Amino acid sequence: MPTRRMLLKNVAIAATGIGCCSRLAPGLLGAQAGAGGGRKRRIAAIDILPFTMPMKQMMRTAVGQPGADEVLVRARTADGVVGWGEASPFPPVTGETQASAVVIGKDLTTVIRGRDPFELARIVADMDARVGGNPSIKAALEMALWDICGKLAGQPVCHLLGQYRDTFESDRTVYLDEPGPMAEKAKEIVAEGYQVVKVKVGQSPELDVARLRAIRAAVGERVRIRIDANQGWTRDVAVHALRRIAPLGIEFCEQPVAHWDWEGMRHVRQQSPIPIMADESVQTPSDALECIRRSAAYLLNVKLMKCGGILKAMQMAAIAEAANLQCMLGSMSETRIALTAAAHVMAAQKCAVYADLDTFTEHKIDPVLGGMEVKNGMVTLPEAPGLGMDVDPAFLKTLHPA
Repeated sequence: MPTRRMLLKNVAIAATGIGCCSRLAPGLLGAQAGAGGGRKRRIAAIDILPFTMPMKQMMRTAVGQPGADEVLVRARTADGVVGWGEASPFPPVTGETQASAVVIGKDLTTVIRGRDPFELARIVADMDARVGGNPSIKAALEMALWDICGKLAGQPVCHLLGQYRDTFESDRTVYLDEPGPMAEKAKEIVAEGYQVVKVKVGQSPELDVARLRAIRAAVGERVRIRIDANQGWTRDVAVHALRRIAPLGIEFCEQPVAHWDWEGMRHVRQQSPIPIMADESVQTPSDALECIRRSAAYLLNVKLMKCGGILKAMQMAAIAEAANLQCMLGSMSETRIALTAAAHVMAAQKCAVYADLDTFTEHKIDPVLGGMEVKNGMVTLPEAPGLGMDVDPAFLKTLHPA
């Protein structure tokens, strides 16, 4: 694990990544040169389509119970190339609701219509200048532009980003419940071929320890277990709980204390026998720098819905790598639309060694044709241009533009 001296030494290097979003990714520059020009590739129309996914179970966490109130974005060029994006707002984390994402999304379309999608970095900057925050709807709009750029260039988005890997492993999550049902859920997950189980905790240490003991007994010693407290503990409770949990062989713990409690995060990182990952504390690239400066965590959780899209996710990963930290690509409650976009980022980043792209498994329906595939916990990216997915026409007929 990196020492504090190593982290602080690399902060200056990491800071150079803060300007990444002002320039196009190298692969996108090459794609732009090969995609031709002219008015026909400019964005002619953008539709904002809210929808709610029916859930198999409630996704109970210590920070709240996210539903699946999503927003679909469909962008179209003048010559008919379509790009897809998805927002998955979660008010306790991003400050957005589905309703606010729709309103802001409609406003931001005025920034994008009529522009060349290869002006991606400028468009992202202009969206930020137009309105602060609102990361999930910005991510959805940017996602649709990446999809179009890839299709115009005839390349998957991960190639434009600079592909590092072809496939990777994702965990699957066990949400808060009593120890018995959580252990049964973990057994089901392992029976489906997953070898990594993520367990929600963050309540009383006694109950959390009982949950993890039941799960470890149910899945055996070979299955990797990681935990997520979702800000549910205080610093002292976190240290107490993590010391009791450590003998169960826990890979890492996400966000043990409140997102604003940097000193608490640092205290827990120093005292915990389990590595600490920052999640809600690191929503933006500048948050990532602050986390590194404060030596608050060994790992960072990067989510498109938190940071505002692919460009900023790449920037956060670059900052982490410069500081010799590793990342996880995480998710809120997205379908395979936004999860596929996150998978493209995962494929392009060496320091992104963990993935938590499983939320689609809790939806009763899957509206995506193509996209990333998951088998035995292993994620494979599509080879088609752009994001490599489409939206099921039957599902699309049930939606109405805002």
